[in-house]
Amino acid sequence: MRRIRYLIEYFALRATAGVCRALPHGAALALAWGVAGVGFHVVRFRRAEAVRRIVSVFGGAVTPRQAEWIAWRSWRNLFFNAAEMMRVTRISPVWLRRHVEGLDEVLIRMQALIEAHGGLVIAVPHMGNWDLAGVAGKQAGFDIFSIAGKQKNPHVNRWLNHIRGYSMDVLERGSSVLRVILRRLQHRGVFAILPDVRMPTPDLLVPFLGAQANLGRGMAQFARTAHVPVLPVILSRVGWFRHRMVAYSPVLADPTADRDADLLRMTRTVMEHVEAAIRQNPDQWFWYNKRWVLRPLPAQPLRSQSVGEPGAA
Repeated sequence: MRRIRYLIEYFALRATAGVCRALPHGAALALAWGVAGVGFHVVRFRRAEAVRRIVSVFGGAVTPRQAEWIAWRSWRNLFFNAAEMMRVTRISPVWLRRHVEGLDEVLIRMQALIEAHGGLVIAVPHMGNWDLAGVAGKQAGFDIFSIAGKQKNPHVNRWLNHIRGYSMDVLERGSSVLRVILRRLQHRGVFAILPDVRMPTPDLLVPFLGAQANLGRGMAQFARTAHVPVLPVILSRVGWFRHRMVAYSPVLADPTADRDADLLRMTRTVMEHVEAAIRQNPDQWFWYNKRWVLRPLPAQPLRSQSVGEPGAA
């Protein structure tokens, strides 16, 4: 039964992608808008939770109606992104320059940092069509790569990796991937990472959106170990068809500082840019992430103490 379900999911996804590729850009987005509308207004998938998150962050600064509007735009943007990435084979350098404001400035900044440091980490949060950063980097000739978990459906997993290959090289998580990342970073590679994801186990507590977010140290640690900078890059959608890409000041490690303190500083600096962008355009952020970045960690069990340890009776 599971095999049949996996095949149905796979062929449904392939059929949808085929339709999006066949349609003009505007028609593909119109289709995505309709599907998103059903999900938001009829099925109401995770809608209440997204609104709750928005209100928890902005409080009285937004009315219930404004919170609903932000939630809708965020949801619609997800479907727009999916439609555009299903058409990734039709995205050319000419298309990117026509549709992405600030693209050349960001690519020039990336090239300069690679020349100066031998590699680069780019921090791209879940804003706008964040996947376009990878597409642009790949088409500019950078060795751009990222890591992703394996999908349960093996057919979907292979197809997604094929599609992702048009934007960047995707490494599957595993014990050997850490060495691969460092080696590529030290040989002019560009490691793209989503910084606004909650870690399931205690790591770095970073002030974010009025609370404390438990974020991974990987972004900063890879950069510090490979002696390369972190470049925050934020995308936003302008209307239906256009995008804006902005790069902020690179974040460099301080080799003289305490390692843990430096990793925290680097991560906080990146997340300050992300928070400012979210507060300026909250509808551009993805409020539906299952790994809600501000969800508190479950209480950790106390480690039992043996006789003779500090604090033992």
